[in-house]
Amino acid sequence: MKYISISNNQAVSLDSIPELPYEEFLESNVGMLTDSPERHCVNYFGFWTGVYSSGGPVEDQYDENKNRKEYSENVKLICCIADDKTHQIYVSSATVAPEVVYESFTARNHNFEKYEREMHEAFGIQYNNHPWLKPVRYSHDRAGKAETIENYPFFGADSHELHEVGVGPIHAGIIEPGHFRFICNGEQIMHLEIQLGYQHRGIEQLFLQKKKLAELTTLAENIAGDTTVGHTIAFVNLWESLCGYRPGRSLHFSRTLALELERIAIHTGDMSAVCADIGYQLGNSVYGRLRTPIINFLQEWGGNRLAKGLIRAGRTNFPFSRKLGARLASILDEFELDFNEMTSKFFKLPSALSRLEKTGVVTYGQVLEIGTVGMAARMSGLNRDIRSSHPFNLFGEGFTHEPVIKHHGDVYARVRLRRDEIHQSIGYIRKMIADIPEFTEVAGVKLNPQRNMFILSLVEGWRGEICHCAITDNEGSLGLYKIKDPSFHNWMALAQAVRNNGISDFPICNKSFNLSYCGHDL
Repeated sequence: MKYISISNNQAVSLDSIPELPYEEFLESNVGMLTDSPERHCVNYFGFWTGVYSSGGPVEDQYDENKNRKEYSENVKLICCIADDKTHQIYVSSATVAPEVVYESFTARNHNFEKYEREMHEAFGIQYNNHPWLKPVRYSHDRAGKAETIENYPFFGADSHELHEVGVGPIHAGIIEPGHFRFICNGEQIMHLEIQLGYQHRGIEQLFLQKKKLAELTTLAENIAGDTTVGHTIAFVNLWESLCGYRPGRSLHFSRTLALELERIAIHTGDMSAVCADIGYQLGNSVYGRLRTPIINFLQEWGGNRLAKGLIRAGRTNFPFSRKLGARLASILDEFELDFNEMTSKFFKLPSALSRLEKTGVVTYGQVLEIGTVGMAARMSGLNRDIRSSHPFNLFGEGFTHEPVIKHHGDVYARVRLRRDEIHQSIGYIRKMIADIPEFTEVAGVKLNPQRNMFILSLVEGWRGEICHCAITDNEGSLGLYKIKDPSFHNWMALAQAVRNNGISDFPICNKSFNLSYCGHDL
């Protein structure tokens, strides 16, 4: 058997994951993606075999200088391939020695490019035929300590005709740190290299060090500030399944509702930002204002505008009531009235449309090759939406989700996709609040993770596919916690989008994706 087949949020014994010789591991996983657009790699990571199998306290895995102790010379790789048609995830593994040079997955399929860079950075694994094994995040326990962010090897062009433009890492506004290196011919962008890693927080290691469930949940809430709901749902769904707990419908209801409210709020704010970048002040003001009642409702419901504290494993402190349902219905009535009027003006304004259409195009072939996920895939005709492909919470039970797909891959497609998803989410919420389940608190819930297990949790956040993976040790503690924000895949799509565009189009291209810096710099 080359792989084990699991469903979203299904915990399995770590020992049940087949371990293959590396060459067979490569052929199996790359082969599954060949001519199969319905499949993509949702996670691919490694860990020191000795660190996990030691089973000792996590703090013992580090020396007094906070460097990882060398428990083993080998690294275990786990690759997870999702199949959107069968709704299954195929998981396989291989054990490698960092001093051996291995053939690169990336040479056969670009989906694996950043995963292999990450493992080279963390463990020093060398790959043949990888385009460029550059560092990804500069974690404190990386293998190559000589590689620092100060000497990052940017791609350069030795030419009298071309010039370089560097932007960041200090941002002039409110966005987080990242460096963008443009190679331009006059005003035309020929190449963009995006380097992040300026704020590595070691958040995956913190998941191993924190022992209290409340601390772990708070960590999940702070993985990416604009995706509090998405990442928290991924964590609590994972944790409950890892503990063998099946939540009732009221918990599924509240999580699904919060996720769609977050989607409406962020999409509306992004439409405001796109309007700002093309100098359309009316759209900037109205869409910006419309985001406020949505996030204010989250505060009415759970006491925080970003929904922190709202979602907890096995319980909720803020049951959704019929009174809240009536209040939300009135907010959506007012929202829709103004949103529709503003959208009607925006999408009929020639000067606005001329800035959006055919700007920042990414083709279907490019998003498929990169492995792009979420709305950055759907804008080019690639159907990637976890709500339909690997359903969770109420998706697949309460209602069947039909992904919004666009085909032109430009800024206009990304804005229209947001508009349509806002309408779709409002429709879902109206259907949900017409049938609010009674909340019944379950007494005596014990959430103790099973021992020596592997689990993977997928959630479709507003930006796209969120993936959390966990492995428990022989005491039931977290031995590994691996997080993947959709931005991990999608930053490359932005680099592709700006090619052959004027450099003045970069802000609107960037905002139309609105990718996460902190979600990448874990």
